Amino acid sequence: MTQTFIDTLVVCTMTAMVILTSHAWLEGVAPGQLTSVTFGETLGHAGVVIVAVATALFAYSTLIGWNYYGEKAIEYLAGRRAIAPYRVVFVAVVIVGAMMKLEFVWNFSDLMNGMMAIPNIVGLLLLSKVVKEETERYFKW
Repeated sequence: MTQTFIDTLVVCTMTAMVILTSHAWLEGVAPGQLTSVTFGETLGHAGVVIVAVATALFAYSTLIGWNYYGEKAIEYLAGRRAIAPYRVVFVAVVIVGAMMKLEFVWNFSDLMNGMMAIPNIVGLLLLSKVVKEETERYFKW
């Protein structure tokens, strides 16, 4: 929860404030470059370096985190023997993603994140009777 708080409230709010107080967003700077340009406008060359280093660290930690989540999921679903093939596929997808156009990568990422809602919705529908019963039991106290 701390990481989510820091990412969402601290980093995103700080970035939005820097963007809104600069003139780059009024000049039609491309969205992928907006943060770097505005930090450069505000802090000079140091701002560009800060954004580059922060982006690299964020990307690296995200790759490690999602790889770990995926490994645990594949281990649960298919056992420990499936971890090595998962790692090969994960690295291959990272390499392919690094070579694709940025817009495609973002669209694919959004699509896959949206697709994660499907099993969650199915689970909610299948468990809705249990949730209703447990809720009624709780409020009888």
